[in-house]
Amino acid sequence: MALISESWPVAHVANAHARPGAPIGPRQLAVLNAEAFSDAWREITSWPGYAPTPLRRLDGLAAAAGVGRLWYKDESGRFGLGSFKALGGAYAVLRLLTGELSRRGHAGVTAADLLAGRHREAVAEITVTCATDGNHGRSVAWGAQQFGCRCIIYIHATVSEARRDAIARYGAEVIRVAGTYDDAVRQAARDAEAEGRFVVSDTSYPGYTEVPRDVMQGYTVMVEEALRQLPADEPPTHIFIQGGVGGLAAAVCAHFWLRTGGQRPRLVVVEPDQAACLFESARAGEPTVVQGGLDTIMAGLACGEVSLLAWEVLDEGADDFLTVPDGAAEECMRLLADGVGGDAPVVAGESAVAGLAGTLLALARPELAAALGLGPGSRVLLFGSEGDTDPELYARIVGRSAAAVRRAA
Repeated sequence: MALISESWPVAHVANAHARPGAPIGPRQLAVLNAEAFSDAWREITSWPGYAPTPLRRLDGLAAAAGVGRLWYKDESGRFGLGSFKALGGAYAVLRLLTGELSRRGHAGVTAADLLAGRHREAVAEITVTCATDGNHGRSVAWGAQQFGCRCIIYIHATVSEARRDAIARYGAEVIRVAGTYDDAVRQAARDAEAEGRFVVSDTSYPGYTEVPRDVMQGYTVMVEEALRQLPADEPPTHIFIQGGVGGLAAAVCAHFWLRTGGQRPRLVVVEPDQAACLFESARAGEPTVVQGGLDTIMAGLACGEVSLLAWEVLDEGADDFLTVPDGAAEECMRLLADGVGGDAPVVAGESAVAGLAGTLLALARPELAAALGLGPGSRVLLFGSEGDTDPELYARIVGRSAAAVRRAA
């Protein structure tokens, strides 16, 4: 019996620019590199409440799916924010604040200084802002609250009230605008320029790259944790990773490339079929904008424009691109919540399961599995990027609350 319906459509593009087996190049190192990673690791691991998130080995699901190993990096508990985004947005807020304070004559300010309330008046004069589908904005708002600056977050038309409220709980002003995520990005940038605010975005565009680079560098802390948690004698052969604007995928790709060189796993980027800007960019051979409403339950992946910095990594670092429908994501959420073959139940949000959906749908298609080199000997690593960041939607899809799932574990 199939784990999820095999009738769901899946599309595949092999990356013609990929460089499997090659060392990481200067193009990628200009975005993410070892020195910047060391700074992010040293800083984030010193924060109060830091702890590595678990790497779950799902042997029951692996056996049922027909692969050798299946690991799931569970980000649902990260700093109490429910997603990996806690690493990137808050770290970028800190980097921006310390840099701006230095320019204003307060040199050598540290995170400990800000957490202790030193330079409170100077910090309070700074306002950070961004657009979000939910999780990044929550991280930026949390970082602003922790370090003492003002925060204004823009959300677009389809962001749920639950996600809006989760951001507002950290003291941010939340502004809803018409249109898509990309429309909200542009509005946040326009208003920031007019009002003297500082944009802390997880996507880059011409003339705006420094902060998104810090955001992605924060994500590499999660990737390093996974590398340290994986068995040394069983390295992953494949990583199936969510798309969005590409920041997460680029961070995973670049850090594995740095640490494992030409032996890095095959990287497969998975996106919603209604918001597949990376897929279309790979097909076109250059960054390509996807138009339309970007209507998907995978809210964190509802992006129509590629982050240009992320593309600098993925253009040669990603091996394959897949698209999957919402229905497959919903089935994967339920699958993880139920547990398979003795696996403990896992709470996974809508955007967290895109990689799993891509894995299972590829395995159900022999030609696609062969094209991806996926089979019984494969060891697949997934990054579960969020928990129940919209509790009402999670309960509606899974049929019970996240708390009930956790009790069953």
